[in-house]
Amino acid sequence: MMLRREVGMNDRIAKLREQSVTTVPRLSIERAVLVTEVYKDYAGKVSIPVLRALTFKYLMEHKSICIHDGELIVGERGPGPQQAPTYPELCCHTEEDFDIIDRREKIFFRVDEETKRVHRETIIPYWKGKSIRDHLFNQMTEAWKDSYEAGIFTEFMEQRAPGHTVADGKIYQKGFIDFKKDIERKLQELDYFNDPEAYEKQEELRAMSICCDGIVRFAERHADEARKLASIEQNPIRKKELEEIAQVCSHVPAYAPRTFHEALQAYWFVHLGVITELNTWDAFCPGKLDQHLYPFYKRESESGKLTREQAKELLECFWVKFNNQPAPPKVGITLQESGTYTDFCNINIGGIQSDGSDGVNEISYLLLEIIDEMRILQPSTNIQVSRKNPDHFIIKAGEVIREGMGFPSVFNTDAVIEELLRQGKALEDARCGGTSGCVEVGCFGKEAFILTGYFNLVKILEVTLHNGINPRTGKRLGLETGDAAAFDSLEELLEAFKKQVQYFADIKIRGNHIIEKLYAESMPAPFLSMIIDDCIENAKDYNAGGARYNSRYIQGVGIGSITDSLSAIQYHVYDKQNFTMGELLNILHADFEGYEKERQRLLNKTPKYGNDDDYADRIMQKVFNIFYDVVNGRKTPTGSTYRIEMLPTTCHVYFGSVVGATPDGRKSGKPLSEGISPVQGADKKGPTAVIKSASKMDHLRTGGTLLNQKFTPQIVQGQEGLEKLKDLIRAYFKVDGHHIQFNIINANTLRDAQKNPEKYKNLIVRVAGYSDYFNNLNKGLQDEIIERSEHMRF
Repeated sequence: MMLRREVGMNDRIAKLREQSVTTVPRLSIERAVLVTEVYKDYAGKVSIPVLRALTFKYLMEHKSICIHDGELIVGERGPGPQQAPTYPELCCHTEEDFDIIDRREKIFFRVDEETKRVHRETIIPYWKGKSIRDHLFNQMTEAWKDSYEAGIFTEFMEQRAPGHTVADGKIYQKGFIDFKKDIERKLQELDYFNDPEAYEKQEELRAMSICCDGIVRFAERHADEARKLASIEQNPIRKKELEEIAQVCSHVPAYAPRTFHEALQAYWFVHLGVITELNTWDAFCPGKLDQHLYPFYKRESESGKLTREQAKELLECFWVKFNNQPAPPKVGITLQESGTYTDFCNINIGGIQSDGSDGVNEISYLLLEIIDEMRILQPSTNIQVSRKNPDHFIIKAGEVIREGMGFPSVFNTDAVIEELLRQGKALEDARCGGTSGCVEVGCFGKEAFILTGYFNLVKILEVTLHNGINPRTGKRLGLETGDAAAFDSLEELLEAFKKQVQYFADIKIRGNHIIEKLYAESMPAPFLSMIIDDCIENAKDYNAGGARYNSRYIQGVGIGSITDSLSAIQYHVYDKQNFTMGELLNILHADFEGYEKERQRLLNKTPKYGNDDDYADRIMQKVFNIFYDVVNGRKTPTGSTYRIEMLPTTCHVYFGSVVGATPDGRKSGKPLSEGISPVQGADKKGPTAVIKSASKMDHLRTGGTLLNQKFTPQIVQGQEGLEKLKDLIRAYFKVDGHHIQFNIINANTLRDAQKNPEKYKNLIVRVAGYSDYFNNLNKGLQDEIIERSEHMRF
């Protein structure tokens, strides 16, 4: 069945979009085979950085080239659209993994028998026991493994490489021949007599230089293919397009782009280079795309060489390329913490320029128009809102937001800059930064800001309430911090909780240090390193601390759930004495069976976060401060600094599955609260009360917070609805809120979509820091979104 053609979308784009959204995701073994061939030839014979560079170059020289009919931007991660490669050097999947990936109902990848055979006969025999994942688990302590398996925390690098990197403007100003000259200059400056690291620096620089050759050859191969197709093309219009594609690929990324088309294609080759080199968490991002592209657009449009419609068509072709690249297959806990095809490439729109002036331009509005017309999952998009941006920009974004796709999300540029400045970043670098992935802040093109995993604050409270025992297993997991029934106040309980948070954070960070050294020593990324300041100048890899700035984030999950649980304990145990702590624990152990009256009291007669109630909100602040004090400022072996964020992706569902009944009235196994949002259904006093509660968190001390709100479509109807949405955003950002995003949909629609999925194949909803097809979500996550408070008035 043909998808609905959106207004304004021409035939070319409609066809490419149709191909992208209807192609069945498949797993490709091609990359794994090519990587294995290189390692068999060179492992142990050359330095590790050079081995990685030779691997990259070999991939660029041998991976399949495909140019689809009608497309203007070329290049795919796999052999074709929706074909995902594997990365056996990071995670060598088992035969069972491939069977599960093929058979699972949600987020599957079809795996043909030939792929399974090659994997079984060639990939597994070489990589089993050698992958980063194998080394990672072999080197972890028993305490780390116990905590990981219990759901205290997750580990991002368990199956994927460090990521969260964003391009700045340099790739539009320089070609890789220029980068190679910079590398050669640095090689000439090495001091082999007085610098004990000169040899290591030499090998890293040599690796970068090899990668320059690889990416240039990759583009040349596309130029060759385009010329070949042009030579046999019968349609004169398409023939001319192919010839132009050949010219573009012959110029970029070897040389700096000269045109709008070349700028888009140059970025896309860089993007493919980064995500082919390693499976980064999360995908590489183009950052401030509107600001990077505007000089090309302005110059060509003023000279009459490019019309607005031509620019729009090129951008829509560009959009399709992102959507063709599903996140490679995840298994186990990693799938549960991020169960989506989305690869989290998040394009920033608006904000400010490096001189502090308004960054909104004509391309900003064009991108909003494209989001509305394309209606596809990738790329993710956000608007950066500063006091210096016009209200009209927010209104135009609101017109897209109220369509109900969850795009774009909304960030406070001024808060983001303040967060970066507090982290010690230079003002100009902070202004050139923004957000990537879900909500994470960093200095674009200058920073490795890497997420290390989610931290289950609610599970740690559960362990605290049981004196260090995991009640699900009866196994000692944490410290002996005392019998909770003997605590005389919430402060005593919080003191015990803080000791447990410190204990588990120490375990996680010790494990992170092992992982960081594994990647620094065994899995450098010389291609990515080239385009991040100051890896060339430092002659040090991105994964070894070579970037100008290096941050490591731990993401706190369940702040709403833990706040309401502690509020219930203070209110009902210590203040009102409705229960003793022992009685409350017995009720929780029974999962409220036979205690429905008590559960309703906990649910409905307790001060809750999200209602501008200081009783609950002060508890939220105490928990936040404990988490912040334990984590923030700690150092890593490569010179990075730990900071905190508050977001879950889909991990709040997984984390909820390992937590028993909680004092807020939540039953065992149910999802936790999401981001810094209130517990689902707990916010009773409207969206302004929610943002008042959320603003009591010190967002500026984090690297990102995530706030979800759900409105009925009627609330944002008409110009008045848009004005109120704009005012809500401005109000939240005036009190330093970091981020807000919206689901504009009726809960009854979602319930019907659950019952009749065939009627809602194209229904997109906001999940956490990303949007997804409702039908792609498991039932637990669908239920969680349905249960979020549905605001019907501002």
